[in-house]
Amino acid sequence: MSAVIAGIDVGGTNTKVVLTDADLVVVDRVDLPTPAHEGGAAIVGTALDAVAGLLDRHGAVLTGVGVGAAGVVDAASGTVLVTANSFTGWAGYRVTDAITAAVGVPATLDNDVNAFLLGEVATGAVEGEADVLGMTLGTGVGGALVLGGVLFAGPRGAAGEIGHVPGFGDAPCTCGQSGHLETIAGARGIVDRYAERSGRRVSARDVADAARSGDADAVAVFRTAGWGVARAALLAAGILDVTTVVVGGGIARSWDLLAPAVAAAIAAEPPVSGAAIRFAPSSLGADAVALGAAARVRVRLLEDARVR
Repeated sequence: MSAVIAGIDVGGTNTKVVLTDADLVVVDRVDLPTPAHEGGAAIVGTALDAVAGLLDRHGAVLTGVGVGAAGVVDAASGTVLVTANSFTGWAGYRVTDAITAAVGVPATLDNDVNAFLLGEVATGAVEGEADVLGMTLGTGVGGALVLGGVLFAGPRGAAGEIGHVPGFGDAPCTCGQSGHLETIAGARGIVDRYAERSGRRVSARDVADAARSGDADAVAVFRTAGWGVARAALLAAGILDVTTVVVGGGIARSWDLLAPAVAAAIAAEPPVSGAAIRFAPSSLGADAVALGAAARVRVRLLEDARVR
């Protein structure tokens, strides 16, 4: 029987489960609805039921489970700390303890953006890179850092949170402050900025379609978003000397609209180091978080083996 690792991506709507071999090659995957309002035990139990089904299908033996979850987490204790209102009974839940008790293997927990970056570094668009800024342009804007080949979370777990850096206007942010990158480069911000300019409230995808059709307001909104993404990369380059950026999320699929403004902003104010900033679109797509979670628990398994 083959040994496999499970990677789980817990989102507010859907949960993705992947089984991988020791080289993080995906053996199988399944997507299922997240029972987000039924509490932590139901969320974990549903995911583990999916893992069990995949194990039975392949006659495989589980060696570890990695979880990537939206929200703020304490990776050391494997506990979810803060979640959006799309979850009930998830904050405060000790995820890794519950998994280990249920299936008897080591488990790890990261937030979803950290897991996204770990996946892309382990086996994706920036594979093997030692110093990388990860950005997810989804409903909001998430960020994470790998420095010297290691995820850098900072002393309070907030390192890399580029979406909540000020200096990007004065629009109110979902976090309660104002002028954060998220207000111009996240999907919610793009919708809001387009509505302000045009008087029409449509989806971010519709704004992108309008920009491609020559709608001046939509073009301007994406130009501003691209400028913001470039400024975020320049901040990382100036403070940390990190010049590789991997970008994922739904808004990143409109890179054709963002790229001209990104390039222009960086050309106007290049990093003082003289190094070129490289943007790499995610190559793992919807698998990135689950694969990053699997990569994290694989490191744990290797560390445990060395100790023994």
